[in-house]
Amino acid sequence: MAILDARPDLLDALTVLRERLAAARFPLEVPGAERARRSRGELLAQLDGYLLPRLRMPGAPLLAVIGGSTGAGKSTLVNSLVGRRVTEAGVLRPTTRTPVLVCHPEDRHWFEDRRVLPQLGRVVTPRQEGQGEGEGEPAGALGMHTTRAVPVGVALLDAPDVDSLVADNRDLAADLICAADIWVVVTTAARYADALPWNLLRSAREYDVTLATVLDRVPHQIAAEVSRHYDTLLERAGLTGVPRFTVPELPESARGGSGLLPATAVAGLREWLFRRAHDAEARHRAAARTATGAVASLRARVGALAGACAAQHATAVRLDQRLADAYATADARVRDCLAGGGLLTGQSRAHWLAFPHDASPEELLDSLTRALSGLLVEAVSAADERVAAAWAGEPGAPAGGVDGADAVRERIGIQVRRLRRCLEELAEEACVVVGLRPDQGGSGRSMSGAEGEIAALLAAGLLGGKGGSVARQSLSGSLGTRVAARLTEQGTQEVGGCVARVLDGERERRGAPLHDLEITPTPQVELVAALSVVHARHTGAGSAGDRAGEAGGVR
Repeated sequence: MAILDARPDLLDALTVLRERLAAARFPLEVPGAERARRSRGELLAQLDGYLLPRLRMPGAPLLAVIGGSTGAGKSTLVNSLVGRRVTEAGVLRPTTRTPVLVCHPEDRHWFEDRRVLPQLGRVVTPRQEGQGEGEGEPAGALGMHTTRAVPVGVALLDAPDVDSLVADNRDLAADLICAADIWVVVTTAARYADALPWNLLRSAREYDVTLATVLDRVPHQIAAEVSRHYDTLLERAGLTGVPRFTVPELPESARGGSGLLPATAVAGLREWLFRRAHDAEARHRAAARTATGAVASLRARVGALAGACAAQHATAVRLDQRLADAYATADARVRDCLAGGGLLTGQSRAHWLAFPHDASPEELLDSLTRALSGLLVEAVSAADERVAAAWAGEPGAPAGGVDGADAVRERIGIQVRRLRRCLEELAEEACVVVGLRPDQGGSGRSMSGAEGEIAALLAAGLLGGKGGSVARQSLSGSLGTRVAARLTEQGTQEVGGCVARVLDGERERRGAPLHDLEITPTPQVELVAALSVVHARHTGAGSAGDRAGEAGGVR
């Protein structure tokens, strides 16, 4: 009971943990990601719908959720516990679409202000005459019915089927179970050995929930045999002490029946449930046990989510490294080409050999810029292919980031044309420095002719590799060694900047589907830190509460 007495510090720690859970994301489809998303959703539902509200208001009524598989008779059971039809039981499966909460009128205020299950709107029942289950009710609603047949201090909730064909119903059923102080797991004589009810029972044992189980629709002829076998299964599952109630198969429980069983058929379950409402200490003990179990279960569950966050980050790092490696290879290929054989091949070589008499500076510049664009396009395409191959071997790699060849060529063309303009501007400045002026008396070269030749020589010297040595020598002869050296140095920086802009830009574009996810190690670190604080506060609260209980004679 100490957990409900030492609330403030633990509440603060759980609130922080809740914020960290809400911030955690698992965008990469790596193994275990879908399970992590479901677990995160269940944890948030339990914190929002049960644990935080229970610690804030420990005196609130108990919420007993009646849960089970399709056709287990949950609605009939709730109606029979109340003694009137408050939730629909019928031939359609899954029958229960909208959950219905039944409580005493004096407890209504505890539930209508969304203290629990804040994600659901509230709809007051009973419905109008002739209105079917779910008709006229908004999606995501919680039907509320008040009756004095339910004592103050406990509320019953008829949950959707946990194996509903409708995914939203299954998720809602899981959320409702996580919001319960008491789980009442309902199964039938025909399906008690199925995996589903045992999954619920194992979860209840793991969380140390206040639990009861109902074996419903048991034919009289085989009642003793089925009960013995069910008890054996409970014992094997470590649930020997769990209250087990048997409801016989009766005409009222058949499809199309009245939806009400005789009071004697549910007397044992009613007495067990409602006794906790009448006994304040038993009610407090039931809530404290479930709350303590929920907090204790956080360690493994949040720890698993922290591990899933780490797996997401590790995968993102590997994917990013594959991307970086591919583009580093592309960068090395381009720079090796420019430093070695260069681009004075093919048409560029023909123009260079004909320059300046039979090929104009414009033609040489055009051919060199086309060659550079082609080199960069090939390098980017090869890098993208390497990335695609590497990412294909990594589960969870995001799709996208690949453009068509025309789009890549256009982007690269813009950068190369920008480089050409920069080289032409550098050539113009160099011509001004050495006094190459426009012809004033008809004896000198025109300024445009001088600039064009210098720009063409500069481009050939920078992009020609070893074959550009003649161009570099010609620059020195036209501008002088010092000016030519400075011009070459500035041009080299411009070429390097162009290559870097192209490859960096294309790498970022290719990696955008990954980088936009912003996967970092922070969620893992924050989850572990928040969990550590919760554990410390929980352990401290428990120790302090135990000491106080011993001093007061509580055992």
